Amino acid sequence: MAGVIGIGGIFIKYKNPNEMRSWYKAVLGMTTNDYGVLFSFNNPNNKVGYLQWSPFEKESDYFGDKQQQTMLNLRVSELEKFKVILIAHNVKIVDEIETYDYGKFLHIEDPEGNRIELWEPVDDVFTNGKDDVMPML
Repeated sequence: MAGVIGIGGIFIKYKNPNEMRSWYKAVLGMTTNDYGVLFSFNNPNNKVGYLQWSPFEKESDYFGDKQQQTMLNLRVSELEKFKVILIAHNVKIVDEIETYDYGKFLHIEDPEGNRIELWEPVDDVFTNGKDDVMPML
């Protein structure tokens, strides 16, 4: 069924994303990559899934409104079908579905104008050792 199946990422704006990435590595012991930290987990079907924490530049417009400091990335199934459901509920669709080798993406806004990124993942790309495929937008 089309819809949200979990959290795919947590994105936070920082004055200096590189320093924050270094701090998370040095102080919290997190294994970082160029885009933040990629966490793996087992989903109910016992398949590996992934969640990305990413530091963004404070001035990034990727979150939409400059006042928005964080953005959730939600894992979804059947993004094209889910988009039809969202439209039927009058959800603001920010852009068109974009497709990459690691999944499909669509941005929406909640009723208060907070941007949310929807991601239909292709987890096998990460499972096969390609943890550097996420673009830093």
